[in-house]
Amino acid sequence: MIPPHSLAPLVHGGDLDAARKLFPGAPEPFLDLSTAVNPHPYPIPEVWPEQFAHLPDAESLNLLTGYAATAYAAPSEANVVPAPGSQILMTLLAGLVSPGHAAILGPTYAEHARVAALAGHEVTTVKELAPLGDADLAIVVNPNNPDGRICGKHELLRIAEQQRARGGLLIVDEAFMDAGPRGESLGLHVEDAHVVVLRSFGKFFGLAGLRLSFALAATELAARLRASLGPWPISGPALTIGKAALWDWDWIDETRMSLGHAAVRLKKLLADAGLEIVGYTELFHLVRSPDAQQIFERLGRAGIFVRRFEQEPEWLRFGLPGAEAQWLRLETALRA
Repeated sequence: MIPPHSLAPLVHGGDLDAARKLFPGAPEPFLDLSTAVNPHPYPIPEVWPEQFAHLPDAESLNLLTGYAATAYAAPSEANVVPAPGSQILMTLLAGLVSPGHAAILGPTYAEHARVAALAGHEVTTVKELAPLGDADLAIVVNPNNPDGRICGKHELLRIAEQQRARGGLLIVDEAFMDAGPRGESLGLHVEDAHVVVLRSFGKFFGLAGLRLSFALAATELAARLRASLGPWPISGPALTIGKAALWDWDWIDETRMSLGHAAVRLKKLLADAGLEIVGYTELFHLVRSPDAQQIFERLGRAGIFVRRFEQEPEWLRFGLPGAEAQWLRLETALRA
């Protein structure tokens, strides 16, 4: 039986309709720092009207798959499955494992627990890696959301080997790895290790609304996922934009560097405001304060929306501002 709470939608960042209801008198436009998405998106190439009128072609999908295999260091194109966002991949993967015990390293992105419960698993959240080896479905977000924790590659490969022995599966969600330590990615190991890696396009490239993600998996499992998604998993415009972005190595390298500089600036700004840094990635910082609720409300009244957490009322997560005026706006509100 599916737990009733698993059917209810979860609260996520980026809900500006909710922000406007909470703070109806706030100045517009809202500065949305709740999503941890690159505020400087990839420059969208020209998209022809025909790409909206015609079904996506197989050649473009194959090219995108090949570019993703290179970008994410997968063993081959056969190990890569493009999909319209990670959410559908999470749901499909949880359903491919027979209902049993799902263990999730947390606290982390709450959708993983929800979709595992929907697939019939008994879900527990653990604080250390060791218990994951005894689960039928083990899930790790690496780097973690919301605290930026990074698990070492070799530790995760040991968990994957335990999963192989018991016929389970390890899922590693690397949504924030594009700007993180590339050497800790498990993309290269998906054929030999019992692991599936999820990669999100929208966060690093600043195009979350495009809904594009990839699963990296062993050839047989990748084929099952591909069949489940059907013949046109990605829209024509997403194919065009994804191909251009994943092959633009200059932009990728420059963006990794600029995000690193921005992360240092945000860390100093938050620390100068007296907030305790709990953890971070290049795309967000998590802070702790006994006054977190008051800070959330004060920023909201100033038209700045950050991410709060019901289970951790002293936590707030800040994404990166973009334009200089946005940085000054945040600095002014924090000083207030």
